Amino acid sequence: QVRLVESGGGSVQPGGSLRLSCAASGIIRSIYAMGWYRQAPGKERELVATIRIDKSTNYADSVKGRFTISRNKAQNTVYLQMNSLKPEDTAVYYCNVNQGQLGTTWGQGTQVTVSS
Repeated sequence: QVRLVESGGGSVQPGGSLRLSCAASGIIRSIYAMGWYRQAPGKERELVATIRIDKSTNYADSVKGRFTISRNKAQNTVYLQMNSLKPEDTAVYYCNVNQGQLGTTWGQGTQVTVSS
C-alpha cells in the first residue's frame, strides 16, 4: 500500500507562487504516473497536471504556462510549482499516484488560497 504525504499549501496574494510537494512511501512499484488534482468548493475534482513514467507531462489548459510538475524518482516525490497564482486557483489540491493494475492512491489534500 502506498502512503502519500502532501505539503506546501497555504495562502498567497494574486500573482504569488507556491510549491506543493507529495512524498510517496510504502509499497512503491509499478508507478505509471503521478499527478495533482484540485477541487474548489461546489465543483468537481479536476486534473491539474500529471507526469508519467516516461517523464511526459500533461496540464490543464487553465494552468499551462504558470504551473510546472516535476518528479524526483529516487525520492518518490512529485512537485507542483505554481506561479502567477489567481483567485480561481483556490482549491484543495490532491496528490495522486497511478500504479496501473495495482490501483490509484490519493493524498489527504492541501489547501491553496489565493486572495488579496
